[in-house]
Amino acid sequence: MPAKNHPAPALVKTPESEKITINMGFVDLGHVDLLVAEGFYSNRTDFIRTAIRTHLASHADVLRQAVSRKMLVLGLQTFSAADLEAVRAAGETLQIRVLGLAVIAPDVSAALATATIDSLTVLGVLHASPDVKTALAGRIR
Repeated sequence: MPAKNHPAPALVKTPESEKITINMGFVDLGHVDLLVAEGFYSNRTDFIRTAIRTHLASHADVLRQAVSRKMLVLGLQTFSAADLEAVRAAGETLQIRVLGLAVIAPDVSAALATATIDSLTVLGVLHASPDVKTALAGRIR
Protein backbone atom coordinates (compact mmCIF):
# COMPACT_ATOMS: atom_id res chain seq x y z
CA MET A 1 0.00 0.00 0.00
CA PRO A 2 1.52 3.35 -0.99
CA ALA A 3 2.34 5.82 1.77
CA LYS A 4 0.12 8.84 2.05
CA ASN A 5 1.68 12.15 1.27
CA HIS A 6 1.55 14.42 4.28
CA PRO A 7 2.41 18.07 3.86
CA ALA A 8 5.61 19.15 5.53
CA PRO A 9 5.07 21.13 8.72
CA ALA A 10 4.96 24.84 8.10
CA LEU A 11 8.11 26.63 9.15
CA VAL A 12 7.65 29.81 11.11
CA LYS A 13 9.66 32.63 9.55
CA THR A 14 11.33 34.62 12.30
CA PRO A 15 11.93 38.26 11.46
CA GLU A 16 15.52 39.46 11.53
CA SER A 17 14.65 42.54 13.57
CA GLU A 18 11.96 44.12 15.69
CA LYS A 19 10.39 47.48 14.90
CA ILE A 20 10.52 50.09 17.65
CA THR A 21 9.17 53.62 17.81
CA ILE A 22 10.92 56.52 19.47
CA ASN A 23 9.99 60.12 20.12
CA MET A 24 12.67 62.75 19.51
CA GLY A 25 12.77 66.46 20.08
CA PHE A 26 12.52 68.62 16.96
CA VAL A 27 16.04 69.98 17.25
CA ASP A 28 17.57 66.50 17.74
CA LEU A 29 15.63 65.22 14.75
CA GLY A 30 16.78 68.21 12.74
CA HIS A 31 20.39 67.39 13.62
CA VAL A 32 19.87 63.80 12.46
CA ASP A 33 18.32 65.01 9.20
CA LEU A 34 21.24 67.39 8.68
CA LEU A 35 23.76 64.54 9.08
CA VAL A 36 21.74 62.49 6.60
CA ALA A 37 21.61 65.41 4.16
CA GLU A 38 25.38 65.89 4.52
CA GLY A 39 25.91 62.23 3.58
CA PHE A 40 27.16 60.90 6.92
CA TYR A 41 24.25 58.42 7.06
CA SER A 42 21.98 57.02 4.38
CA ASN A 43 18.79 57.73 6.35
CA ARG A 44 17.41 58.24 9.87
CA THR A 45 17.32 54.51 10.55
CA ASP A 46 20.98 54.14 9.62
CA PHE A 47 21.87 56.93 12.06
CA ILE A 48 19.82 55.41 14.90
CA ARG A 49 21.20 51.88 14.38
CA THR A 50 24.75 53.21 14.28
CA ALA A 51 24.21 55.28 17.43
CA ILE A 52 22.78 52.29 19.30
CA ARG A 53 25.58 49.95 18.21
CA THR A 54 28.21 52.52 19.20
CA HIS A 55 26.64 52.99 22.62
CA LEU A 56 26.31 49.23 23.18
CA ALA A 57 29.95 48.76 22.18
CA SER A 58 31.00 51.34 24.77
CA HIS A 59 29.34 49.15 27.43
CA ALA A 60 30.52 45.79 26.04
CA ASP A 61 32.37 44.68 29.19
CA VAL A 62 29.44 45.48 31.48
CA LEU A 63 27.03 43.70 29.12
CA ARG A 64 29.22 40.56 28.93
CA GLN A 65 29.45 40.41 32.73
CA ALA A 66 25.70 40.88 33.18
CA VAL A 67 24.88 38.20 30.59
CA SER A 68 27.18 35.77 32.38
CA ARG A 69 25.93 36.67 35.86
CA LYS A 70 22.27 36.33 34.85
CA MET A 71 22.98 33.11 32.90
CA LEU A 72 21.25 34.40 29.76
CA VAL A 73 21.20 32.54 26.45
CA LEU A 74 22.25 34.95 23.69
CA GLY A 75 20.45 35.03 20.36
CA LEU A 76 17.50 32.88 19.37
CA GLN A 77 15.98 30.14 21.51
CA THR A 78 13.00 28.18 20.18
CA PHE A 79 10.74 25.76 22.05
CA SER A 80 8.47 23.41 20.10
CA ALA A 81 5.73 21.18 21.48
CA ALA A 82 8.08 18.21 21.06
CA ASP A 83 10.77 19.99 23.12
CA LEU A 84 8.33 20.74 25.92
CA GLU A 85 6.78 17.25 25.80
CA ALA A 86 10.29 15.85 26.39
CA VAL A 87 10.69 18.18 29.38
CA ARG A 88 7.34 17.04 30.77
CA ALA A 89 8.20 13.36 30.19
CA ALA A 90 11.41 13.87 32.18
CA GLY A 91 9.38 15.37 35.03
CA GLU A 92 11.26 18.65 34.77
CA THR A 93 10.41 22.31 34.26
CA LEU A 94 12.34 25.09 32.57
CA GLN A 95 13.63 28.41 33.77
CA ILE A 96 14.07 30.20 30.44
CA ARG A 97 16.46 33.20 30.30
CA VAL A 98 17.05 34.74 26.88
CA LEU A 99 18.74 37.90 25.67
CA GLY A 100 17.51 38.24 22.10
CA LEU A 101 14.52 36.33 20.77
CA ALA A 102 12.58 33.58 22.53
CA VAL A 103 10.07 31.69 20.38
CA ILE A 104 7.45 29.38 21.80
CA ALA A 105 6.21 27.65 18.67
CA PRO A 106 2.59 27.89 17.55
CA ASP A 107 2.12 24.14 18.19
CA VAL A 108 2.60 24.68 21.97
CA SER A 109 -0.67 24.77 23.89
CA ALA A 110 -1.20 27.00 26.90
CA ALA A 111 -1.56 23.90 29.08
CA LEU A 112 1.77 22.45 27.88
CA ALA A 113 3.51 25.78 28.42
CA THR A 114 2.23 26.14 31.99
CA ALA A 115 3.13 22.53 32.79
CA THR A 116 6.73 22.89 31.62
CA ILE A 117 7.82 26.54 31.92
CA ASP A 118 8.46 27.59 35.51
CA SER A 119 9.78 31.07 34.70
CA LEU A 120 10.47 33.14 31.62
CA THR A 121 12.86 36.08 31.37
CA VAL A 122 13.29 37.63 27.93
CA LEU A 123 15.40 40.71 27.36
CA GLY A 124 14.43 41.41 23.79
CA VAL A 125 11.41 39.83 22.14
CA LEU A 126 9.08 36.95 22.99
CA HIS A 127 7.11 35.34 20.17
CA ALA A 128 4.30 33.12 21.43
CA SER A 129 0.59 32.73 20.83
CA PRO A 130 -1.68 35.09 22.77
CA ASP A 131 -3.01 32.08 24.73
CA VAL A 132 0.49 31.02 25.79
CA LYS A 133 1.45 34.59 26.74
CA THR A 134 -1.70 34.90 28.84
CA ALA A 135 -1.11 31.51 30.51
CA LEU A 136 2.49 32.43 31.36
CA ALA A 137 1.81 36.05 32.37
CA GLY A 138 2.46 35.39 36.06
CA ARG A 139 5.75 33.64 35.28
CA ILE A 140 7.23 36.27 32.98
CA ARG A 141 9.88 38.33 34.71
